[in-house]
Amino acid sequence: MSARFLAVPALAIALSGCGINSVPTSEETAKARWADVQNEYQRRADLIPNLVATVKGYAKQESDVLIGVTQARAGATRVQLSGDDLTDPAKVRQFEQAQNAVTLSLQRLQEAYPDLKSNANFLSLQSQLEGTENRITIARRDYNAAVQSYNTRIRTFPDAVGARIFYGAKPLVPFTATTAGAETAPTVNFGNAS
Repeated sequence: MSARFLAVPALAIALSGCGINSVPTSEETAKARWADVQNEYQRRADLIPNLVATVKGYAKQESDVLIGVTQARAGATRVQLSGDDLTDPAKVRQFEQAQNAVTLSLQRLQEAYPDLKSNANFLSLQSQLEGTENRITIARRDYNAAVQSYNTRIRTFPDAVGARIFYGAKPLVPFTATTAGAETAPTVNFGNAS
């Protein structure tokens, strides 16, 4: 009878040491950071129609650049990536490419309409978009840190035991720069370069 009572605590200690709680906690943390990334991308998508309307009102004409921004936004909102898709590198890459298309179209918009820099509405929206891009960068960095922690946890002893046996854990995919030349900051020219 006493051996049974000793076996239960020993089993509990063994299970706690093999990631039975820490693996799902780390996975949920990574998924929460992913939700933060999605939130910031949604904020950007919500700001773009206001930016386009401001540019249209100021420029009083349709432009290929405006169409490009609108199409990039539409494409980015169509590509969805759930927390369960974070182990699929192809899906993560597709999502990254759609979001990078939005960033590039916004840069082209700024270059195409240098006179907008004096419009107060445009300046406000531009500032909000810049802040959103910064938030996206921070959210992506936080997500990558959570992914690194989770991926390390499921690959190191003793948590690797529980990760494989109980959860069938697979590594999550971190964000990477997918745009050619992403390591070089883009040049934005408002027509006032000397």
